[in-house]
Amino acid sequence: MKKELTIFIGLFLFLAIGMHFKEWLSHPIDHAIALPSAGAYGLGAFHPLIFTLALYVAIVLFRGIGRLFSK
Repeated sequence: MKKELTIFIGLFLFLAIGMHFKEWLSHPIDHAIALPSAGAYGLGAFHPLIFTLALYVAIVLFRGIGRLFSK
């Protein structure tokens, strides 16, 4: 469980910094405060978690398929 949470948080940070690199360097506090009014595909403030969860589920599926074929 701890390993999966570490993977999820690492993926979250990777995506957040990767997609908003300039904002995190120039004005990170303002960027975080503006999160509730974000309009990313109509998902609002939850878009970082939803995108991270979608990518995490895809990774878990690939890992599961890999384990099936390795045994």
